[in-house]
Amino acid sequence: MIIDDVRVSEKAKHQLLTLKRRTGILQWNVLCRWALLTSLAERTVPPHEEIITDSNVEMSWKTFAGTLDEAITAVVRQRAHEDGVTEDQLPQFFKIHLHRGIAYLLNGAQDLRGLIAMTGGGKKW
Repeated sequence: MIIDDVRVSEKAKHQLLTLKRRTGILQWNVLCRWALLTSLAERTVPPHEEIITDSNVEMSWKTFAGTLDEAITAVVRQRAHEDGVTEDQLPQFFKIHLHRGIAYLLNGAQDLRGLIAMTGGGKKW
């Protein structure tokens, strides 16, 4: 587990609401998982920024990760290691990637097919 609770900013909440409408995916945790992994797949390091997680979108790590807990934790830790992030920086590292990933999904997915395509799946659509 990287953090106890996953929270997003008010801006990210509105981006997620748009993604929910576009894709039909109604669960915050599913969209947030895709967002995190999309950002982690991008080899550039997101710029450091202070993100105020002031929205009412909040979920436990267990809800966020579900049965993928160990896999997501391993991917985040591996990427953090590659980027020289220390253990105490992991929560901020996670938050920056989550928010960058939400923005990526918002800008790249106009519908469910677009979301699947931009995350590497659905090449036969």
